[in-house]
Amino acid sequence: MFIPKKTKYRKHMKGRSRNRMFCDSGTQISFGTFGLKAMGPAWITSNQLEACRRVIIRYIKKTGKMWIRIFPDKVITKKGAEVPMGGGKGNPDHYVAVVKPGRILLELEGVPETDAREAFRKCGDKLPVKVKFVKKEI
Repeated sequence: MFIPKKTKYRKHMKGRSRNRMFCDSGTQISFGTFGLKAMGPAWITSNQLEACRRVIIRYIKKTGKMWIRIFPDKVITKKGAEVPMGGGKGNPDHYVAVVKPGRILLELEGVPETDAREAFRKCGDKLPVKVKFVKKEI
């Protein structure tokens, strides 16, 4: 699981997701030759990211290299079941990565394009956002 070693604040504010806000950085493929691009806004949990990592590692076996371009560093809190209103904010429950449209989530290098497409297709099934396969422009 991906969780931060240390955080400045124990609890975060929720923030808001605006559909028309495109990502400022992380929209170009930097390390590999193939990438997985998010087409909409989402919160991707550390469990979903781990599931993607495992699917890709299983599919490409020991060939190629993978880069994970996002990290879940926003804490999500939850109150217990049947807790009455009031009493403050809940305890930290899990971590998410805030993803805007256009963000590159994962990159692959050293595998054939057909294998990369299939690995990213399987990975996209695990994510709560529509994704698109992209190639590095030379």
